[in-house]
Amino acid sequence: MGWIALLEVIVALPLVVRLAVGPTVSDRVVALNTIATQATLSLLAYAVFADRSPYADVALWLSSFSYFGTIVWARYLERGLL
Repeated sequence: MGWIALLEVIVALPLVVRLAVGPTVSDRVVALNTIATQATLSLLAYAVFADRSPYADVALWLSSFSYFGTIVWARYLERGLL
């Protein structure tokens, strides 16, 4: 199970490039949301591997607030304030 957590981190590496390069703000927001999802999956896999349930709680917290953050950014961009 530990290798799944590592693979999730490796999958997120191209997303870091998309986050840095863009080309648009919307691409960066989607990349950031996807990185947060990959981090959540990685943390959940590690929680199972290490048999640590508090890590699963943190992963659920991370997924909830990253989703909320994406909604806030989308509303902000929709109104043309950026």
